[in-house]
Amino acid sequence: MERTALVTGASSGIGRATAAALAAKGYRVLGTSRNPDTVEHPVPGVEFLALDLTDAASIEALAKPLATVDVLVNNAGESQSGPLEELPAEALSRIFQVNVLGPVRLAQLALPGMRERGYGRVVMIGSMLASFPLSYRSSYVATKAAIKGFANGARHEYSPYGVWLTTVEPGSISTGISERRTSYIGPGSPHRADYERMLAALNRNEAAGVPAERVAATIVTAIEADRPRQRYAVGSNAPVVFPLRRLVPAALVEKLTHRRHDLSR
Repeated sequence: MERTALVTGASSGIGRATAAALAAKGYRVLGTSRNPDTVEHPVPGVEFLALDLTDAASIEALAKPLATVDVLVNNAGESQSGPLEELPAEALSRIFQVNVLGPVRLAQLALPGMRERGYGRVVMIGSMLASFPLSYRSSYVATKAAIKGFANGARHEYSPYGVWLTTVEPGSISTGISERRTSYIGPGSPHRADYERMLAALNRNEAAGVPAERVAATIVTAIEADRPRQRYAVGSNAPVVFPLRRLVPAALVEKLTHRRHDLSR
């Protein structure tokens, strides 16, 4: 049986790698981009649709294709950094719309059809930072924790129908996202020295991170599992750090996370 998958943010990075991996496995793949006509080097076998997660009408325009998909990979999102006290209200609203409210609405549009057909997979692309929070990344961490919360709760509602929601949490991934991260910090901020050290370490870790194709392989594993797990983590030594978190005091985990990002506290 041919399955149909919709992958958001399929023009680059993890989304592009996932769309390509699913197409290679025989899925009919719909990919989204804000500007489908400008996608460079289209992925063979992937049909692109327009989607702007900041625009409610753009989201609702996908209601018809979403009603027919068997797999939804909510990958599209934005990255944001800055001291909590300096994050503008409009920036917070935007990142929650793009990273949480938009993906949740897409899931709402896809789930009824999945439930009626007795099969479905919804994969939320989170972040290991939701499990290992980091200074100056509070807004991004909060959105990834929120999307995981939706998936963790709703999977209990839909698993009886053969529909599974799961979260894939990448660690440091080499996708060039550091070049697109929005940053909010004032020129005279008392946080500037710490912030710049954290950002340099974050960019360095991401540049040395695992390739997007490795994350895509984990996403495909989650999709094709008979009973997908609640969470899959990939990159940043995930097989080691998650068990370690359960074994050592939380204060030590925080200290190690800060040390990895050149923060003393």
